[in-house]
Amino acid sequence: MNTVLQFLDHHQIDYQLYHHPPVFTVEEGKKQKIHIPGAHTKNLFLRNKEKTHFFLYSLPADKRADLKSLAKLLRVSRLSFASPDFLWQYLRLKPGSVSPFGLLHDKTCQVKFILDKALWEADLVGFHPNVNTATIVLKQTDFRHFLDLVDHQPYVLS
Repeated sequence: MNTVLQFLDHHQIDYQLYHHPPVFTVEEGKKQKIHIPGAHTKNLFLRNKEKTHFFLYSLPADKRADLKSLAKLLRVSRLSFASPDFLWQYLRLKPGSVSPFGLLHDKTCQVKFILDKALWEADLVGFHPNVNTATIVLKQTDFRHFLDLVDHQPYVLS
Protein backbone atom coordinates (compact mmCIF):
# COMPACT_ATOMS: atom_id res chain seq x y z
CA MET A 1 0.00 0.00 0.00
CA ASN A 2 2.82 2.39 0.83
CA THR A 3 4.21 2.21 -2.70
CA VAL A 4 0.84 3.23 -4.14
CA LEU A 5 0.34 6.08 -1.66
CA GLN A 6 3.89 7.35 -2.23
CA PHE A 7 3.38 7.27 -5.99
CA LEU A 8 0.08 9.15 -5.79
CA ASP A 9 1.50 11.70 -3.36
CA HIS A 10 4.67 12.18 -5.42
CA HIS A 11 2.59 12.89 -8.53
CA GLN A 12 0.13 15.06 -6.60
CA ILE A 13 -2.82 12.83 -7.44
CA ASP A 14 -5.73 13.47 -5.11
CA TYR A 15 -7.39 10.46 -3.47
CA GLN A 16 -9.42 9.40 -0.48
CA LEU A 17 -8.20 6.42 1.54
CA TYR A 18 -10.66 4.18 3.40
CA HIS A 19 -9.55 1.40 5.73
CA HIS A 20 -11.77 -1.66 6.24
CA PRO A 21 -11.52 -5.34 7.20
CA PRO A 22 -10.05 -7.65 4.54
CA VAL A 23 -12.26 -8.14 1.47
CA PHE A 24 -11.89 -11.31 -0.60
CA THR A 25 -15.21 -11.43 -2.47
CA VAL A 26 -17.69 -9.03 -4.04
CA GLU A 27 -20.24 -9.98 -1.38
CA GLU A 28 -17.81 -9.11 1.42
CA GLY A 29 -17.02 -5.88 -0.40
CA LYS A 30 -20.67 -4.86 -0.50
CA LYS A 31 -20.85 -5.10 3.28
CA GLN A 32 -17.54 -3.40 3.98
CA LYS A 33 -17.74 -0.64 1.40
CA ILE A 34 -21.32 0.51 1.86
CA HIS A 35 -20.19 3.97 3.00
CA ILE A 36 -17.38 4.35 0.47
CA PRO A 37 -18.32 6.62 -2.46
CA GLY A 38 -17.73 5.92 -6.12
CA ALA A 39 -18.02 2.97 -8.44
CA HIS A 40 -17.18 -0.28 -6.67
CA THR A 41 -15.07 -2.63 -8.73
CA LYS A 42 -13.79 -6.12 -9.14
CA ASN A 43 -10.48 -6.82 -10.78
CA LEU A 44 -9.52 -10.04 -12.51
CA PHE A 45 -6.02 -11.08 -13.54
CA LEU A 46 -6.41 -13.30 -16.60
CA ARG A 47 -4.31 -15.20 -19.10
CA ASN A 48 -4.87 -16.90 -22.41
CA LYS A 49 -4.74 -20.68 -22.74
CA GLU A 50 -1.10 -20.68 -23.83
CA LYS A 51 -0.04 -18.43 -20.92
CA THR A 52 1.51 -15.94 -23.32
CA HIS A 53 -0.86 -12.99 -22.90
CA PHE A 54 -1.95 -11.47 -19.59
CA PHE A 55 -4.81 -9.11 -18.87
CA LEU A 56 -6.06 -7.07 -15.96
CA TYR A 57 -9.82 -6.68 -16.29
CA SER A 58 -11.61 -4.10 -14.12
CA LEU A 59 -15.38 -4.01 -14.13
CA PRO A 60 -18.23 -2.92 -11.83
CA ALA A 61 -18.48 -5.17 -8.78
CA ASP A 62 -22.04 -6.20 -9.59
CA LYS A 63 -21.41 -7.02 -13.26
CA ARG A 64 -20.84 -10.57 -14.47
CA ALA A 65 -17.58 -11.16 -16.33
CA ASP A 66 -18.18 -12.99 -19.61
CA LEU A 67 -14.71 -14.41 -20.26
CA LYS A 68 -15.76 -16.29 -23.39
CA SER A 69 -16.98 -13.12 -25.10
CA LEU A 70 -14.00 -11.17 -23.81
CA ALA A 71 -11.60 -13.71 -25.34
CA LYS A 72 -13.33 -13.30 -28.70
CA LEU A 73 -13.10 -9.51 -28.50
CA LEU A 74 -9.42 -9.69 -27.62
CA ARG A 75 -8.81 -12.34 -30.30
CA VAL A 76 -7.12 -14.73 -27.93
CA SER A 77 -7.72 -18.32 -26.97
CA ARG A 78 -9.78 -19.19 -23.95
CA LEU A 79 -9.27 -16.89 -20.95
CA SER A 80 -8.89 -18.12 -17.40
CA PHE A 81 -7.51 -16.82 -14.13
CA ALA A 82 -3.75 -16.54 -14.02
CA SER A 83 -1.89 -18.33 -11.24
CA PRO A 84 -0.67 -16.56 -8.10
CA ASP A 85 2.86 -16.98 -9.46
CA PHE A 86 2.03 -15.00 -12.62
CA LEU A 87 0.14 -12.43 -10.54
CA TRP A 88 3.28 -11.88 -8.47
CA GLN A 89 5.61 -11.97 -11.48
CA TYR A 90 3.79 -9.28 -13.44
CA LEU A 91 2.00 -7.11 -10.88
CA ARG A 92 3.71 -7.94 -7.56
CA LEU A 93 0.29 -8.74 -6.09
CA LYS A 94 -1.18 -11.58 -4.08
CA PRO A 95 -4.63 -13.09 -4.67
CA GLY A 96 -7.36 -10.96 -3.11
CA SER A 97 -5.54 -7.70 -3.74
CA VAL A 98 -5.73 -7.41 -7.54
CA SER A 99 -5.98 -3.78 -8.60
CA PRO A 100 -4.99 -1.40 -11.41
CA PHE A 101 -2.47 0.00 -8.95
CA GLY A 102 -0.49 -3.19 -9.56
CA LEU A 103 0.30 -1.77 -13.01
CA LEU A 104 2.94 0.30 -11.21
CA HIS A 105 5.06 -2.86 -11.28
CA ASP A 106 4.50 -3.73 -14.95
CA LYS A 107 7.32 -1.58 -16.28
CA THR A 108 7.55 -3.43 -19.60
CA CYS A 109 3.78 -3.32 -20.25
CA GLN A 110 3.32 -7.08 -20.44
CA VAL A 111 -0.20 -6.82 -18.97
CA LYS A 112 -2.98 -5.36 -21.09
CA PHE A 113 -5.49 -3.34 -19.08
CA ILE A 114 -9.17 -3.89 -19.91
CA LEU A 115 -11.64 -1.45 -18.33
CA ASP A 116 -15.39 -1.63 -18.44
CA LYS A 117 -16.92 1.50 -20.00
CA ALA A 118 -19.05 2.12 -16.89
CA LEU A 119 -15.86 2.57 -14.86
CA TRP A 120 -14.27 4.75 -17.55
CA GLU A 121 -17.28 7.06 -17.33
CA ALA A 122 -17.81 7.00 -13.54
CA ASP A 123 -17.07 10.27 -11.71
CA LEU A 124 -15.35 8.39 -8.86
CA VAL A 125 -13.71 4.96 -8.90
CA GLY A 126 -12.42 2.88 -6.01
CA PHE A 127 -9.69 0.25 -6.02
CA HIS A 128 -7.62 -1.58 -3.44
CA PRO A 129 -4.15 -0.02 -3.02
CA ASN A 130 -2.62 -3.48 -3.65
CA VAL A 131 -3.91 -4.75 -0.30
CA ASN A 132 -7.48 -5.80 0.45
CA THR A 133 -7.76 -3.92 3.75
CA ALA A 134 -8.22 -0.50 2.19
CA THR A 135 -9.83 1.24 -0.78
CA ILE A 136 -8.57 4.31 -2.60
CA VAL A 137 -11.19 6.48 -4.29
CA LEU A 138 -10.11 8.73 -7.15
CA LYS A 139 -11.83 11.17 -9.45
CA GLN A 140 -11.92 9.85 -12.99
CA THR A 141 -9.49 12.51 -14.20
CA ASP A 142 -7.00 11.49 -11.51
CA PHE A 143 -7.38 7.81 -12.36
CA ARG A 144 -6.70 8.56 -16.02
CA HIS A 145 -3.66 10.59 -15.01
CA PHE A 146 -2.39 7.60 -13.01
CA LEU A 147 -2.81 5.36 -16.07
CA ASP A 148 -0.88 7.86 -18.21
CA LEU A 149 1.94 7.93 -15.69
CA VAL A 150 2.27 4.12 -15.62
CA ASP A 151 1.94 3.96 -19.44
CA HIS A 152 -1.11 1.68 -19.48
CA GLN A 153 -3.90 3.02 -21.61
CA PRO A 154 -6.94 0.82 -21.14
CA TYR A 155 -8.90 -0.99 -23.74
CA VAL A 156 -12.33 0.38 -22.81
CA LEU A 157 -14.93 -2.34 -23.15
CA SER A 158 -18.49 -1.31 -24.01
